[in-house]
Amino acid sequence: MTDKVYVAMSADIIHPGHLNILSKAQELGEVIVGLLTDEAIASYKRIPYMDFEQRKIIIENIKGVSAVIPQTTLDYVPNLLELRPKYVVHGDDWREGVQRETRQRVIDALAQWGGELIEVLYTPGISSTALQAALREVGTTTDIRRARLRRLLQVKPLLRFLEIHNALTGLIIENTVVETPDGSKREFDGMWGSSLTDSTAKGKPDIEAVDVSARMTMLNDVLEVTSKPIIYDGDTGGMIEHFVFTVRTLERLGVSAIIIEDKTGLKKNSLFGTEVAQTQDSIEHFCEKIKAGKKAQVTDDFMIIARIESLILDKGIDDAMQRARAYLDAGVDGIMIHSRQKTPDEVFAFCKLYAQLPNRKILVAVPSSYNQVTEDELQAHGVNVVIYANHLLRSAYPAMVNTAKSILLHQRSAESDENLMPIKAILELIPGTK
Repeated sequence: MTDKVYVAMSADIIHPGHLNILSKAQELGEVIVGLLTDEAIASYKRIPYMDFEQRKIIIENIKGVSAVIPQTTLDYVPNLLELRPKYVVHGDDWREGVQRETRQRVIDALAQWGGELIEVLYTPGISSTALQAALREVGTTTDIRRARLRRLLQVKPLLRFLEIHNALTGLIIENTVVETPDGSKREFDGMWGSSLTDSTAKGKPDIEAVDVSARMTMLNDVLEVTSKPIIYDGDTGGMIEHFVFTVRTLERLGVSAIIIEDKTGLKKNSLFGTEVAQTQDSIEHFCEKIKAGKKAQVTDDFMIIARIESLILDKGIDDAMQRARAYLDAGVDGIMIHSRQKTPDEVFAFCKLYAQLPNRKILVAVPSSYNQVTEDELQAHGVNVVIYANHLLRSAYPAMVNTAKSILLHQRSAESDENLMPIKAILELIPGTK
């Protein structure tokens, strides 16, 4: 009887190191590949370029592979207990670092039936991470980018988006990664094209004074140098005829979604302390706007999300739920619920009722006022996307003002200040300049 040999891999980008491992495994017996699912990969790094079925087709057609099965977690043990293979084959690069604990769990599991871990010498000069970074530098297509939000929602329980107002902030969101205490990596899943910070960055007190064409110019700048999905802040969406045009333009650019609020009238920029002279739209009219936008779409990838303002206007949860039901029936792809309260209580109360709707779609939250809430708490209440709506601009402005004051006070350049980022480091964010 041929011995079973288990090999786990992501296989998003096949390189000689993978083939070397599979070749060694083939020498030992019947090769079964545990292919990590999109969900498993997304739990510790970016979602793969190819989805599970695409990667599975490739691995199935590699000589010597007998079977491909899903590995739904980073932990090998569930599959090992089911298969009880004689051997597990892996590169020797996991003896140190974040995978060391996973390796030990494999050894402990194999010991239960006398199995053995075979480690293949790491192939020098080959790095999947480096290859993926090179691909990101090449860029992406509008179709792949537009569809990425829906892919992310399928494989991750909660997505985090951060505000952009120019290409540099886009690069910050694209490249910022932190390592958590458990060794996993955490990053932003996408970008929020905020109308408020976009108009503020242009020095405009009136959001409506920044027309769609000007905002599209900023979006194009971001799209040229980044690859993560963008959710566009569409304010009220304007007149229905204008909203149809905006949907088509955003979809063509590769933007993944637009969020429109159920208000009418001109919107002023709250960062300038001006009055917001708006009223809530009727349910019937806003539903017509949703339907027109959905009808205007060319692809199924683009999403229209309705922002309900009932809690902001003190109309209560019952009104918010009535609107949520109507907007879902009109075909909206998600609901954003907003609140000015300092605690998340009323948002969580809405979440509880919203979760009971039979045709529930994704739920978006913007915890700007109730900012002590954690992502884990939001996820536990059914939130799928959290947007950090204006944090980059608000943090940049005081820092720049302080630098300007320092130069005036000391009458010299502040470039030697240890708190300032070297210009070389900033330039290294830009693709092609490293």
